[in-house]
Amino acid sequence: TSEPPAEQGQWQYDFSDPDGPQVGTVALEGTNTIAACEDPVVIIAEHTSLNVILPPELEEVADLLVVVDRATSTFAERKFLVYSSPGAAELTIGAFAEKSDVPDGITILGQVVLVQIPWLPCMQKTKTGFMEEDEYF
Repeated sequence: TSEPPAEQGQWQYDFSDPDGPQVGTVALEGTNTIAACEDPVVIIAEHTSLNVILPPELEEVADLLVVVDRATSTFAERKFLVYSSPGAAELTIGAFAEKSDVPDGITILGQVVLVQIPWLPCMQKTKTGFMEEDEYF
Protein backbone atom coordinates (compact mmCIF):
# COMPACT_ATOMS: atom_id res chain seq x y z
CA THR A 1 0.00 0.00 0.00
CA SER A 2 1.11 3.54 -0.57
CA GLU A 3 1.43 6.39 1.88
CA PRO A 4 -1.55 8.72 2.30
CA PRO A 5 -1.25 11.85 0.15
CA ALA A 6 0.31 15.02 1.56
CA GLU A 7 -1.94 17.88 2.58
CA GLN A 8 -2.72 20.35 -0.20
CA GLY A 9 0.17 22.78 -0.64
CA GLN A 10 2.64 20.33 0.93
CA TRP A 11 4.83 17.53 -0.36
CA GLN A 12 6.31 14.41 1.10
CA TYR A 13 9.18 12.16 0.27
CA ASP A 14 10.73 9.04 1.64
CA PHE A 15 14.36 7.99 1.55
CA SER A 16 13.80 4.34 2.34
CA ASP A 17 17.41 3.40 1.54
CA PRO A 18 19.65 6.06 3.13
CA ASP A 19 22.77 4.32 1.79
CA GLY A 20 21.49 4.00 -1.77
CA PRO A 21 21.10 6.62 -4.48
CA GLN A 22 18.73 9.40 -3.48
CA VAL A 23 16.49 9.59 -6.53
CA GLY A 24 12.81 10.07 -6.99
CA THR A 25 10.12 11.85 -8.95
CA VAL A 26 8.72 15.32 -8.35
CA ALA A 27 5.59 16.61 -10.06
CA LEU A 28 5.49 20.38 -10.60
CA GLU A 29 3.02 22.63 -12.33
CA GLY A 30 3.72 22.81 -16.05
CA THR A 31 5.11 26.29 -16.72
CA ASN A 32 7.19 27.80 -19.51
CA THR A 33 10.08 28.05 -17.06
CA ILE A 34 10.07 24.30 -16.43
CA ALA A 35 9.37 23.45 -20.07
CA ALA A 36 12.39 25.52 -21.17
CA CYS A 37 14.77 23.45 -19.02
CA GLU A 38 16.86 21.02 -21.03
CA ASP A 39 18.13 18.92 -18.11
CA PRO A 40 16.12 19.75 -14.95
CA VAL A 41 16.74 18.23 -11.53
CA VAL A 42 15.24 19.06 -8.15
CA ILE A 43 17.30 19.61 -5.01
CA ILE A 44 15.66 19.67 -1.58
CA ALA A 45 17.13 22.53 0.45
CA GLU A 46 16.30 24.05 3.81
CA HIS A 47 15.02 27.63 3.65
CA THR A 48 17.72 28.77 6.08
CA SER A 49 20.51 27.49 3.84
CA LEU A 50 19.24 29.68 0.98
CA ASN A 51 18.49 32.68 3.21
CA VAL A 52 14.83 32.59 2.16
CA ILE A 53 12.87 34.74 4.59
CA LEU A 54 9.66 33.13 5.82
CA PRO A 55 7.23 34.40 8.47
CA PRO A 56 8.86 34.81 11.91
CA GLU A 57 6.14 32.59 13.43
CA LEU A 58 7.72 29.62 11.66
CA GLU A 59 9.52 27.57 14.30
CA GLU A 60 10.77 24.71 12.15
CA VAL A 61 12.98 24.63 9.09
CA ALA A 62 11.00 24.43 5.84
CA ASP A 63 12.14 22.25 2.95
CA LEU A 64 12.15 23.99 -0.43
CA LEU A 65 12.21 22.40 -3.87
CA VAL A 66 14.96 23.98 -5.96
CA VAL A 67 14.72 23.30 -9.70
CA VAL A 68 18.12 23.40 -11.39
CA ASP A 69 18.80 23.25 -15.14
CA ARG A 70 22.04 21.27 -15.47
CA ALA A 71 22.27 22.12 -19.18
CA THR A 72 23.01 25.74 -18.27
CA SER A 73 26.36 25.43 -16.55
CA THR A 74 27.87 28.83 -17.28
CA PHE A 75 28.06 32.07 -15.31
CA ALA A 76 25.18 34.53 -15.61
CA GLU A 77 24.60 37.76 -13.73
CA ARG A 78 21.64 37.78 -11.36
CA LYS A 79 21.26 34.00 -11.52
CA PHE A 80 21.76 31.55 -8.70
CA LEU A 81 24.26 28.85 -9.55
CA VAL A 82 24.73 25.38 -8.17
CA TYR A 83 28.43 24.63 -7.96
CA SER A 84 30.97 22.37 -6.36
CA SER A 85 34.22 23.52 -4.87
CA PRO A 86 37.42 21.45 -4.88
CA GLY A 87 37.60 19.33 -1.74
CA ALA A 88 34.04 20.18 -0.62
CA ALA A 89 31.69 17.27 0.06
CA GLU A 90 28.49 19.28 -0.48
CA LEU A 91 27.09 21.39 -3.30
CA THR A 92 26.71 25.14 -2.86
CA ILE A 93 24.02 27.45 -4.19
CA GLY A 94 25.05 31.07 -4.60
CA ALA A 95 25.02 34.12 -6.83
CA PHE A 96 27.80 36.47 -7.88
CA ALA A 97 27.51 40.06 -9.10
CA GLU A 98 30.37 39.74 -11.59
CA LYS A 99 32.26 36.91 -13.18
CA SER A 100 35.41 38.08 -11.38
CA ASP A 101 33.64 37.32 -8.05
CA VAL A 102 33.35 33.61 -8.90
CA PRO A 103 35.87 31.63 -6.82
CA ASP A 104 38.68 29.96 -8.75
CA GLY A 105 38.43 26.23 -9.31
CA ILE A 106 34.69 25.78 -8.86
CA THR A 107 32.63 23.69 -11.24
CA ILE A 108 29.26 25.18 -12.15
CA LEU A 109 26.76 22.34 -12.26
CA GLY A 110 23.67 24.33 -13.27
CA GLN A 111 21.50 27.38 -12.78
CA VAL A 112 18.55 27.65 -10.41
CA VAL A 113 15.38 28.31 -12.42
CA LEU A 114 12.68 27.93 -9.76
CA VAL A 115 12.32 27.66 -5.99
CA GLN A 116 9.05 26.17 -4.73
CA ILE A 117 8.08 27.14 -1.18
CA PRO A 118 5.43 25.00 0.55
CA TRP A 119 2.30 26.62 1.89
CA LEU A 120 2.69 26.77 5.65
CA PRO A 121 -0.06 27.45 8.22
CA CYS A 122 1.87 30.49 9.49
CA MET A 123 1.39 32.07 6.03
CA GLN A 124 -2.37 32.27 6.52
CA LYS A 125 -3.66 35.82 6.50
CA THR A 126 -4.95 37.25 9.73
CA LYS A 127 -8.47 38.59 10.00
CA THR A 128 -8.76 42.22 8.95
CA GLY A 129 -12.42 42.76 9.84
CA PHE A 130 -13.35 43.28 6.19
CA MET A 131 -15.17 40.28 4.73
CA GLU A 132 -13.88 41.02 1.23
CA GLU A 133 -10.27 40.81 2.38
CA ASP A 134 -10.72 37.86 4.73
CA GLU A 135 -12.07 35.49 2.07
CA TYR A 136 -9.58 33.30 0.26
CA PHE A 137 -10.04 33.34 -3.47
